Amino acid sequence: MTRAVAINVAANTNQPGFRGPLRADGSFVYVPIPESEPTSEPAPTYGDLDLPIEIPDDLRETPVHLDPSFAAYPCCERYTYGDPHGLKARPLLDLDAGDRVYFYATLDAPDEPTPWMADDWGTYVIGDFELARDPVTGEEFEGLPESERAAFAGNAHLKRDPIDADVLLAGTDDSRLYDYAVPLSGARGVDANRAVTEWSGDSGKGPWWRRPLRYDDAGHERLREWVQRESYPPVR
Repeated sequence: MTRAVAINVAANTNQPGFRGPLRADGSFVYVPIPESEPTSEPAPTYGDLDLPIEIPDDLRETPVHLDPSFAAYPCCERYTYGDPHGLKARPLLDLDAGDRVYFYATLDAPDEPTPWMADDWGTYVIGDFELARDPVTGEEFEGLPESERAAFAGNAHLKRDPIDADVLLAGTDDSRLYDYAVPLSGARGVDANRAVTEWSGDSGKGPWWRRPLRYDDAGHERLREWVQRESYPPVR
């Protein structure tokens, strides 16, 4: 049995001004946020990612903050994640190797949503990591030998000048970016479904889609069974 935390990532109406799209078949496009800090080496741009969506012309040369990185995603080699904010870092630092981190994003509904989708926009799990090692703080990273630093190589926070991660995660090869989104919203984007209100420790009240969601052993078992369903689409 393992514990888990789910955290919000990816493009939104604040950064860069739009959400990634959800398609009628349940597939989606993971769109990272722009890079907002100076970097010690060039970061890929929206144009470099060659995403299967139309990117506004004024954003194509904008560097992206490609975090989390998924090994099969453009311009990525490993499964890594970093965060400079204590609100997300604290629950992540409580995890251990073998525990799981789920990444969720707000996505725009297609023109004709299917019944399990939120009508306008909603919150969906888009991928997860199995932790290859215990999470490390930025300070702990500085003291790691080069052989152990390699697990985090390429992470967007390590490219920032200065490095600003409060937590760094490395995923095993049992990590993945999903092919299909798994809903955390109900009929409306602001309504949390049972994956939040029953299985996590969150009430689902207020802007729950911005908060880390903590899952104990039992709650995580339900969540993991759900995201690994062989049938699709999922149920609420």
